[in-house]
Amino acid sequence: MATAAEARRAVRLKGEDNVAVAARPIPKGATLEFEDRTVEAREPIALGHKMALAPIAVGEPVRKYSQIIGFASQPIPAGAWVHEHNVRADLFDRDYAHASEHPPVPPMLQRRTFQGYLRPDGRVGTRNYVAVISTVNCSASTSRYIADRFRGDEWRKDFPNVDGVFAITHKGGCGLPFGGRDHTTLERVLAGFARHPNVAAYVIVGLGCEVSYAQHLVEANDLVTLGAVRANGKAAESMRPRMINIQEQGGITKTVEAAVAAVSQLLPAANDWTRTEQPASKIVLAMECGGSDGNSGVTANPALGVAADLVISQGGSAVLGETTELYGAEHLLTRRAVSREVGEKLVERIKWWEWYAGVFNAEINNNPSPGNKNGGLTTIYEKSLGAFAKAGSTPLVDVVGYAEPVTKPGLIFMDTPGFDPPCTTGLVAGGANVLVFTTGRGSVLGLKPTPCIKVSTNTPMYERMTDDMDMNAGTVLEGESIESAGQRMFDLILAVASGEHTKSERSGVGEEEFAPWHIGPTL
Repeated sequence: MATAAEARRAVRLKGEDNVAVAARPIPKGATLEFEDRTVEAREPIALGHKMALAPIAVGEPVRKYSQIIGFASQPIPAGAWVHEHNVRADLFDRDYAHASEHPPVPPMLQRRTFQGYLRPDGRVGTRNYVAVISTVNCSASTSRYIADRFRGDEWRKDFPNVDGVFAITHKGGCGLPFGGRDHTTLERVLAGFARHPNVAAYVIVGLGCEVSYAQHLVEANDLVTLGAVRANGKAAESMRPRMINIQEQGGITKTVEAAVAAVSQLLPAANDWTRTEQPASKIVLAMECGGSDGNSGVTANPALGVAADLVISQGGSAVLGETTELYGAEHLLTRRAVSREVGEKLVERIKWWEWYAGVFNAEINNNPSPGNKNGGLTTIYEKSLGAFAKAGSTPLVDVVGYAEPVTKPGLIFMDTPGFDPPCTTGLVAGGANVLVFTTGRGSVLGLKPTPCIKVSTNTPMYERMTDDMDMNAGTVLEGESIESAGQRMFDLILAVASGEHTKSERSGVGEEEFAPWHIGPTL
């Protein structure tokens, strides 16, 4: 770490690092004092970008977080800007050392609670929505028209406990092999949203001839007893969900009217739900980073790691995704696996992604995006190590497939793409009832029915996008401790879980971002 006088100018994360990260723009000629050296900037270094602390020869590792983030592609003198022009992402072996570390779960220092909706299956909702679920893109517009009939606040006067009626629409549902991976994945996602603890009731809308047809969705995913509204203190009725097909109804207009009537019948029972005090162990926290920059792994992500540890110390779950953005850092997580089997499940997913990218002549290092690079991220290894900071310090207890239900307390890894919408769609389908999204460049994502808390990694972006950011972790660059920022984030998670609206909710964001992962060909 730099001296107190320079603490806001550059951050050296670990003593083994040969680069420091600019905490604010560094002009050419500026002198930075570190514990063991003084370095003069040979050129301007932008916020979030890296400066060499010592000469780095061609082929030598560039180290940040005490880990390899790349290799010098040309000689890099001390004080030079370190980025893609002089760093390459060569392949290198990682020692997975499965289950070799046994980090403890932090003790619960104080039992925390929030106000939530206790469902009959024991899970707890942080919101109380009615969903209109489209089985196929052919019914997407119709589903949107249905939800549009419940926009505004007039109808809410009679149903104050209902957060809204929203449409789940997407681009798939047909042109794919019946029973194949894309079909089963889509249905698993739709079923995950249907049975989500933040959804009190739903109506399914289809065209009538699609591959992913409504009756199969219901029967194959055991939704038969979940179509009823599950009101407080009342047993769930054994009834089929309401399924409405455009072809059977006789077109869009008649379908809209039938579905609006069905939703109206569900609203009174949905409104019967009320918030009650629930233990923080009922939090299932989804963790995502997007629009990342060089300070994501310095401020917001490690603070989220602290918040995740606090959730887990309460007996809750914290779910990490983005397999392609763990690439190069997965060996740090396999060491924390509770068993070799769990560690090997993660490595198998990494190997699958290497194969999958190769099938399309792609490279996982095409990530970071141009925007990430403008923010100071140079290689996928650097981005992954920064993203890994969200994982906190507790053991990895399980690795689950995309959109599979999260049933265990502790740190969970879910196999997802790195792209934010399909990743968060999978995390929410798995049952996450709160989502924290860290961003350095400025993401504006939301995803109904789960509230999305957006955290900035730096103060300039927070001040520029204050209408969209819920918390500023850039204060870490100004002297706040990671632990303090993480505690603030944990407190915010509980407040939002209790009903405090996020900025994305106030803006009405969260329906267009539903994006199930599409893996195979469109036929």
